[in-house]
Amino acid sequence: MIPDGLWHRSPGWLLGDGAIGGNLQSIWPALVCKRIDGPQPHYQRERWTTPDADFIDVDWLESEASASDPTAPLLILFHGLEGSSSSHYARAYARVAQRLGWRYAVPHFRGCSGEPNLTARAYHSGDFEEIGWILERFRALHAGPRLAVGISLGGNALLRWAEEAGETAEGTVSAVAAVSSPIDLAAGGHAIGHGFNRLVYTRMFMRSLRPKALLKLKSHPGLFDRDKMLAAGDLYDFDNLYTAPVHGFRNTDDYWHRGSAKPHLHRIRIPTLVINARNDPFVPAASLPSPQEVGRHVTLWQPARGGHAGFASGAFPGRLEAMPEQIMRWLRAHGS
Repeated sequence: MIPDGLWHRSPGWLLGDGAIGGNLQSIWPALVCKRIDGPQPHYQRERWTTPDADFIDVDWLESEASASDPTAPLLILFHGLEGSSSSHYARAYARVAQRLGWRYAVPHFRGCSGEPNLTARAYHSGDFEEIGWILERFRALHAGPRLAVGISLGGNALLRWAEEAGETAEGTVSAVAAVSSPIDLAAGGHAIGHGFNRLVYTRMFMRSLRPKALLKLKSHPGLFDRDKMLAAGDLYDFDNLYTAPVHGFRNTDDYWHRGSAKPHLHRIRIPTLVINARNDPFVPAASLPSPQEVGRHVTLWQPARGGHAGFASGAFPGRLEAMPEQIMRWLRAHGS
């Protein structure tokens, strides 16, 4: 069932709703649309000191229209694994926010803003405490409507925050959306670790994650076994060596179990939109929740096509603004 006012139609040249289409619909927006969508948005960066004496960097979209209107909605975007304010989806939301006169900010997870963070910890899919601290900072800074969207990893973490916050969430943000989020981390983790996904996506992520972890080891000797990290072949191994133990989990299985948003969606008490394409190569369609598994505050939208954080539309070579525009319109309508 398609929720009222929402639609997505992947163009025919992106090859349909099967596995080939799912991969093309994921890769094309990230590699091609990003190169033709115009210049990088103009951001102003702020550095926030965290309670544990570390830092995160927040990029604010420079916009004269929104800056002059303190009542303008603020959209807060939480990026995906190894993403940033320059990711293709972040740029698409920036363009829509600029056009609508919204304020827009991208808080970077630790280590994702171009500079290593200071502490041994980094970020993870269930990092709801960090999400909560960030959102409280925005609450203190912006009096107008505050709305949040999370992409992939950022969406799962945002949902985990909404689940833990329960009735208190509405005082912080009015509505949230999670896009292409692996809300069953075990299902997503196993999917990305096999076949074509392992050859392409796993290698891509490990090329970024492994060097960052090795830098951590230099700053924090004994954090993990260097030889085992060099031999780690996938995210399961990486999480077992670094993500899980550093962030308070017993191992990867414990992390993926406790970090998954899917089992707790019924606890959410603010308007929430959860979007997953059914041909997402990272998120198996069989792992997606049914309406019976979520509470009345959660709206599920599971279009047949779109890939992972893709959702390109229109004539060749495609554009990315249609989905952000719909999501922002939904958030504004349901979060007022």
